[in-house]
Amino acid sequence: MMVLLLVFFATGLFAQVPAGYYGPAQGKTGEALKTALHNIIKNHKEFSYGDLWDILSATDEDPENHNNVILIYTGLSRAKTDHGGNIGQWNREHVWAKSHGGFGTTPPAGTDAHHIRPADVKVNSLRGHLDFDNGGTLVPGTDSCYSDNNSFEPRDAVKGDVARMIFYMATRYEGDNGEPDLEVVDRVNTYPKPEMGKLSTLLQWNAQDPPDNFERHRNDVIYYDYQHNRNPYIDHPGYIQKIWGGPAAVKDNPELQLAVYPNPVATTLTVESGEKHNLRFRLVNSLGQAVASGVVSSGKNRIDFSGLTPGLYFLLLNETGNGWCKHYKIVKIKTHRP
Repeated sequence: MMVLLLVFFATGLFAQVPAGYYGPAQGKTGEALKTALHNIIKNHKEFSYGDLWDILSATDEDPENHNNVILIYTGLSRAKTDHGGNIGQWNREHVWAKSHGGFGTTPPAGTDAHHIRPADVKVNSLRGHLDFDNGGTLVPGTDSCYSDNNSFEPRDAVKGDVARMIFYMATRYEGDNGEPDLEVVDRVNTYPKPEMGKLSTLLQWNAQDPPDNFERHRNDVIYYDYQHNRNPYIDHPGYIQKIWGGPAAVKDNPELQLAVYPNPVATTLTVESGEKHNLRFRLVNSLGQAVASGVVSSGKNRIDFSGLTPGLYFLLLNETGNGWCKHYKIVKIKTHRP
């Protein structure tokens, strides 16, 4: 019988926004809000492209293994030291493709950690300079990323992360002092213009995947330890709607505040809840058979996958007791033993 481990941790991972940081943005909407946010976050401390190895090792550290980082598109945990340009390593992925505006790896845009994440070398190459949108065929080396000849769809757990990074870049970089002037547009095939799309899809992703503790913690590390500026759309996702429109702001969205990682999972799945109340969950295999059920408390909860057969599972979460209101596809991989 599967053993279910539910462990509660008092967590301090939620964003610690300095008092008054967003004061100049209060009460504003549209371009006035975007301009106010730009003035708040511009002129951050710059770092070299080489510095990013150490910065990303801190910002994207695996909460369950401090020697590893979590890769953005695959969700895999990989050794911090296993970076470079070879297959099987991780490298520095510019989520706002550096060729969209031609800023390359030059500071500030080319080394801005708010949009650069660890990624598997091969998957990073397959993403290339594609815009973001839904659809396509499965990307080799992933279980839930898709691409076609003009767009890339990341896994569900980071769709909101991607959207908020793109909106950050379009706010931080407005052409000041020779910097690029970046814009989010409602189309794909934007290369090599200083544009990224697809706006309508990114707005939906922001709403469907609210910031989780991993993303908030990352924002804090960049602010306090490195650049000393924040991604305002992690602290206030609703600002995106006030500037660009789109679905209801995240603060009014019924989507649950959850982080589920790592995915794929080998032995232990963490379900991190920002909800104040308990949630019921059920774990179902690909045949529709329930293999576990229980309660997810506020904070970190762990589910033991070590006794399960490798394959596809569905984690169903319920807020009210009347229907399953959120679900995740979880891939169980074989545990490698020496």
